[in-house]
Amino acid sequence: MNTSVTPPQESLPSATGAWREGDPPGRRRWYRREKPFSLEAGGELPEVRLAFETWGRLAPDASNAVLVLHALTGDSHVTGPAGPGHPTPGWWDGLVGPGRALDPDRWFVVAPNVLGGCQGSTGPSSLTPDGLRWGGDFPFLTQRDQVAAEAGLADALGIDRWALVVGGSMGGMRALEWAVSYPGRTGALLLLATTAAASAEQIAWADVQTRAIRSDGNWLGGHYHDTGRGPHTGLGLARRIAHVTYRSEPELHVRFGRTPQGAEDPWSGGRYQVGSYLDHHAGKLVRRFDAGSYVVLSEAMNSHDIGRDRGGVRAALRRVTAPTLVAGVDSDRLYPTAQQAELAAGIPTADGLRLIESPYGHDGFLVEVEQVAALVGELLSRGASSPCRRAGGPGSGDPR
Repeated sequence: MNTSVTPPQESLPSATGAWREGDPPGRRRWYRREKPFSLEAGGELPEVRLAFETWGRLAPDASNAVLVLHALTGDSHVTGPAGPGHPTPGWWDGLVGPGRALDPDRWFVVAPNVLGGCQGSTGPSSLTPDGLRWGGDFPFLTQRDQVAAEAGLADALGIDRWALVVGGSMGGMRALEWAVSYPGRTGALLLLATTAAASAEQIAWADVQTRAIRSDGNWLGGHYHDTGRGPHTGLGLARRIAHVTYRSEPELHVRFGRTPQGAEDPWSGGRYQVGSYLDHHAGKLVRRFDAGSYVVLSEAMNSHDIGRDRGGVRAALRRVTAPTLVAGVDSDRLYPTAQQAELAAGIPTADGLRLIESPYGHDGFLVEVEQVAALVGELLSRGASSPCRRAGGPGSGDPR
């Protein structure tokens, strides 16, 4: 009977699941800023690198560019199979591809790995100019820092204005920052399962998760990357906590109820099926993610407040000029629809609040690809010469 918190150590990465120099690049390309990058909280990064992937071809007038922004543990691999350099298949596979809402024959789709991430972009697992890992010395980031880095990527690609910026959850925070910080560069905006500012409850959930990671004996103040062992127990626990908030109680009840896992006896140290489910997702994450990035990105999400130094949320939302659709998931208990209603009411160009119907809770914005594709098609058809086709099938719903 297996009651361990994480899978056996020999099956785990030695210290991190991050992409590291020397690993296969996969479909990644890189944008490099080889000069100091100032940060909102103070200090700077001596240089910045963003990994990104693209699909399609940029039009001569650069009018067909779409920016897709991932959530907390996502990456640049929006669509395509797992393979060398890519530990998981595309996380929005049903949205990008021939005949889908973001058809590469029509649109030039760009997906960066966020600054602070671990799949090729500058983050805690990256090397400093001195050849050492950043580890626990990596500076505090905000969503505005991440979007400023993405603006540098857009400049490098020759994109003055995105036809559409789309993101959900943490990606939605950055999409909103794009529209407020760079209204002239955001042609249309799709916000999914996100908020104008992180709430006390959202901060609390993230705080519990980052404390779990920092409490792991292998955390070592964040300086574990070259020790041969990583804080996998803490990261796995953080993922278990998070995943409960990502799904809905009715879905967990219908899928698992109180059923034991196989022949295991919960009265004798065994697991219920729902516990095995959480173990599965914890094991997947520690193989493809980095605990330091999880902490840095969670704290960046906690810092999210679109109204900071802008006269408050209402004043900031009035800066948005792009045609906007805001959608929430009707069963989302982590980012409840009241938060999306605030966005829809405060953005002058928003066309009301849309609801994604789903039993899957917060993860519904990843799973219900057909509903998301309809929203994408609606926005793009307003400014495009021909409407986009809609996606043909559900996505994996992981990673988020």
